[in-house]
Amino acid sequence: MIAPQSPAAPIAITQSAIHTPNIIDASTQRGYLAGQLLVATPVIDSGCFQKAVIYIFNHSADGAMGLIINQPIELVNYSALLEGMNLPPETVAKNIPVFFGGPVERARGFVLHSADYFRDFSLMKSGELAVTASSNILADIARGNGPKHAALIVGYAGWQVGQLEAEIEQNSWISVPATADLLFNTENDLKWATASKSLGIDMAFFSTTVGHA
Repeated sequence: MIAPQSPAAPIAITQSAIHTPNIIDASTQRGYLAGQLLVATPVIDSGCFQKAVIYIFNHSADGAMGLIINQPIELVNYSALLEGMNLPPETVAKNIPVFFGGPVERARGFVLHSADYFRDFSLMKSGELAVTASSNILADIARGNGPKHAALIVGYAGWQVGQLEAEIEQNSWISVPATADLLFNTENDLKWATASKSLGIDMAFFSTTVGHA
């Protein structure tokens, strides 16, 4: 359903290779869903996108990119990642949650975080949230100078030109406002229901029939 899209040079989340990405210009994404959440409807009844909640950080006429924010994983050891960054011994490493972000380029990662932290090397900012894909933010988090809230996301979801729009027309997704409270203060197994109910939608009664005007 969701096919890989050429990434905007996200960093490699490995202990030996972390690179600064090209910056995504969020200001060019007006009229699209960047900064919103996609919530999977019961139309998607299998695979990694079943009951997925996805933060869209890049959406334009060229396609879309997003990060699943309700599927925690243990495959990336955050503390071990910091060991390869030559941080001072007195640095206090703040452990942050790690999530499976999608099936595209699983060796690459992003930090989804509160917007109190935003630097020239960050990818985008929208409301309360921002995305950064540079090792600098990991170092700042370890030193206690990072954002108030953060999550490391491994991999991403990508849509080719017109693909996301077609899936929305087929009732596969609804879009809802993204808030820091939902992303960082809500239990992972409750994010799907909480996100949909923020629009007054109960997925238990959601129709899987595609409607056309």
